[in-house]
Amino acid sequence: MQPPAASPTPAVTLAIVNARVWTGDPRRPWADAVAVRGDRIAAVGSSAEVRKMAVASTRVVDAKGGMLVPGFHDAHVHFIDGGFRLASVQLRDARSPAEFVARVKAFAATQPAGTWITGGDWDHEQWGGELPTRAWIDSVTRDNPVWINRLDGHMSLANSAALRAAGVTRATSDVAGGTIVRDAAGEPTGILKDNAASLVDAVVPPPGDAQNDRALQAAMRYVAAQGVTSVHNMGTWGDLATFERAHAAGSLITRVYAVVPLASWARLRDTVAARGHGDAWVRIGGLKGFVDGSLGSHTAAFLEPFTDAPNDTGFLVNTPQDLYAWTSGADRAGLQVIVHAIGDRAIRTQLGIFARVASENGPRDRRFRIEHAQHIAPADIPRFAALGVIASMQPYHAIDDGRWAEKVIGPERIRTTYAFRSLRDSGARLAFGSDWFVAPPTPLVGIYAAVTRRTLDDRNPDGWVPEQKIGVEDALRAYTINGAFASFEEKDKGSIERGKLADLTLIDRDLTRIPPESIRDARVVMTIVGGRVVYENGAGGEGSSPPAPR
Repeated sequence: MQPPAASPTPAVTLAIVNARVWTGDPRRPWADAVAVRGDRIAAVGSSAEVRKMAVASTRVVDAKGGMLVPGFHDAHVHFIDGGFRLASVQLRDARSPAEFVARVKAFAATQPAGTWITGGDWDHEQWGGELPTRAWIDSVTRDNPVWINRLDGHMSLANSAALRAAGVTRATSDVAGGTIVRDAAGEPTGILKDNAASLVDAVVPPPGDAQNDRALQAAMRYVAAQGVTSVHNMGTWGDLATFERAHAAGSLITRVYAVVPLASWARLRDTVAARGHGDAWVRIGGLKGFVDGSLGSHTAAFLEPFTDAPNDTGFLVNTPQDLYAWTSGADRAGLQVIVHAIGDRAIRTQLGIFARVASENGPRDRRFRIEHAQHIAPADIPRFAALGVIASMQPYHAIDDGRWAEKVIGPERIRTTYAFRSLRDSGARLAFGSDWFVAPPTPLVGIYAAVTRRTLDDRNPDGWVPEQKIGVEDALRAYTINGAFASFEEKDKGSIERGKLADLTLIDRDLTRIPPESIRDARVVMTIVGGRVVYENGAGGEGSSPPAPR
């Protein structure tokens, strides 16, 4: 009896040739072509080799010397919020109180009466540091409650209508781990910090499923244009439901590691036990907690007082006891613990909790993460590598905060602020992201920030704290293979290797061969997720159209 004939190998569906391929694979760091079959990488090699694999139906892309890298991972986003921000009032670059008010007024004029105005992402440092108040905007928002946040998300401004809706008055008590800012007469100014924001958050009408779905689609289209193929969403169970609806509909073009609140660890334990960790499109298993607030809001927790507020050291938004209990329970359940810590006291607190939990629960591949890790006491830098804690950082923050951070924490503490080089040299693993909506989800700008540390105002041409610069390939690793490692997915993505998912980003120039200061001028030409072209801007082609949507 004759054995059955072997099935023919499926044809290569996409070939990219004449590229500078940075693979992220130390065994073969560079190549010049990649072949894709379906949603997987079929070959990495020379253009001649890959051209031989092409058939009539293969789309062949001539990269024209552009740089092909693994699809960028953004290891820290608030993805649905980012999608909503694309359609909200735009205040990030408002440079004066007058401009701030004018933009709120113009946006309010477009909204139906009674509609809440949210988002905003204002930055009071743009006009010298004076906090806005409800008096600024009450007269231009008579028909709408307003609840607009500072760009870091750690304090927000309510107009009088929003405060009335929330029942916030001079008699309202402060909230543990938060602040209601009051004027000299004791009246709320409209600014609420960290946990105090819950007073207004509780009365903001939640968006419906359709609104969330539209925000997700907007967010995915936006990050695809930046070369991002995977995100780690620091969000809610509602966010997860939105991702799962899109997955069921076959409309995802971005892969999502959907992280949920740390205090809900028991629910996640039971969910993973029932359903597993998900698949290559939507993965679960991570839990996000908070130790402190932010530098710009003076709510980050420091060992010593702020330089510009000598009676203030910030505060913890959760108690060490709760953080330990949640971390320990989640870790025993085999889940990944991911904790926001910005000030040196907050970072030291959480490193201590990680060390205790690892000792008590025994060895395993746990991949603890500290998100932001912004202002580290020098003695704590080696502890990241020693404990195997991933430093999940956002380089854009360095060139943004670097404009004003020294006045807040002084010249000594800035030396280990966004300490990319010190952490790398100590053996710690860096995973980079954006913190979008807080900062733009633009990895090319993030690479520029990590490599040059030139602040946004260009007042530090040699770099702000230049000894903390890292190289282009260090930054690329932090945006690719390290991001995949940080979500336990490095075996399936994060580098360009045969058999891995065909998640690829084509850039118009080789970032390793240009002056560092010109990296910010580079542009994404094409973004590919699972072998499908999801964004294209001027790429050439020699064959058929890209594969149909999933």
